[in-house]
Amino acid sequence: MNYNILDYGALPDGVSDNAASIQKAVEAAHEAGGGRVIIPPGRFLSGTICLKSGIELYLEAGAVLISSLNPADILDFAALFEDDNRDTGWEGGCFLFACHAKDITISGGGTIYGQGDNVFFDDNTDDGFHECPLNVVSFRPRLTFFEDVENLTIRDITIRDAAFWTLHMAGCKRVRVTGVRILNDIRGANNDGIDPDCCKDVLIDHCIVETGDDAIVVKATKPMAERYGACENIIINDCILHSHDSALKIGTETHGDIRNLVMGNCVVKDCSRGIGIWARDGAVIEQIYIHHITGSVRKYADSHRTEGPSMWWGNGEPVFVNAAYRNRSLQEKKKSPGRIQNITFDHIYMKAESCAFFAGEEEAHLFDIRLEDFKITFCKQGTQEYGWFDEQPSVRNVYPHQIPAVYARCVDGLSLRGIAEFFEPYSLQENGRIETERCSRVESEVEMRSVSLP
Repeated sequence: MNYNILDYGALPDGVSDNAASIQKAVEAAHEAGGGRVIIPPGRFLSGTICLKSGIELYLEAGAVLISSLNPADILDFAALFEDDNRDTGWEGGCFLFACHAKDITISGGGTIYGQGDNVFFDDNTDDGFHECPLNVVSFRPRLTFFEDVENLTIRDITIRDAAFWTLHMAGCKRVRVTGVRILNDIRGANNDGIDPDCCKDVLIDHCIVETGDDAIVVKATKPMAERYGACENIIINDCILHSHDSALKIGTETHGDIRNLVMGNCVVKDCSRGIGIWARDGAVIEQIYIHHITGSVRKYADSHRTEGPSMWWGNGEPVFVNAAYRNRSLQEKKKSPGRIQNITFDHIYMKAESCAFFAGEEEAHLFDIRLEDFKITFCKQGTQEYGWFDEQPSVRNVYPHQIPAVYARCVDGLSLRGIAEFFEPYSLQENGRIETERCSRVESEVEMRSVSLP
């Protein structure tokens, strides 16, 4: 059955808080055993909406569902578990919420609008480059938080201007995100696109994601890892990703194991990194296959224009794999950052300002890393100087280093095949090379070839 929110008193004026009306429609559908809650054409402002089992929230073409920015209207879902908020940013509540539910769908040709454009502002802290994260003027909830939902589907909708994380699925099982357009401010702080967090059996495909923070990032945050364990069995396919941070990312929150991921057939559009894998919190990351990725990566200006490097995360690396201590305290305690093993990259073609980067530590080697059919075209694309490695957040952070084509440190089992390096007229370096440090079992079946482009 259909449950039109107009029948429950909703007003499409973009000003009235329609949370009570929409929630009545949700409850009616849920009590009837499930149904479709229809958001018709018009602009509907609302506080938090709690979705229930068996509900399809359907946004018709022309419908705009608007998140309130009034803290009194927003559910503080983080009160449901303990976390110190300092690292993972759980504060702020969420707009669309579901917990311990089944069979939830969000679909249709309409739009969900997070009002991020009313939260962010440019205070020109990067001295005219207009690249660094925007400052924040007010309270900002994340757009969604779905915890422990089985059979979650999000399809065909458009999401604009999320003020914080956009699609956050935590401890969910059997998730499908398909045909979704996420169009956030590309300088918005913390406005991640899609975040599977300790989820299992996830398919993300045919999406267009534009964000200031990571476009698609698989992670295992501490409170969710304690509840739901590993994040595993995830396929990400056929997406176009534009971000001032990473396009495809695993970590940095790695309090639970992450395994069995396939990422492929994606376009990376001017991101700070292409594909990044971080181990920081003791977990095992393994069985990852990443293939057929193309596009461009570059360095962006940050908010502290002083001598030395920009501290923006990412230097334009097409591929980045790193196990490192998050801070000095963990290093002194000899708590392992985690283990990264059995990672394969193939058919990676990228314009870049930095190298393919694989780095562990003496206490946290990388194991069995394969890079095959990798073509990198070095060319300056951004505003910032090159010649730095960036391992943030870690005890190393940002430090000067020449830029090879491939860099490896503390890797046990490195296989390089079909590596080609190209230079545009303004090149970032003079000689292509593969640099290894404290590595073992290194195989390079094809000599790297360097080609200068006209």
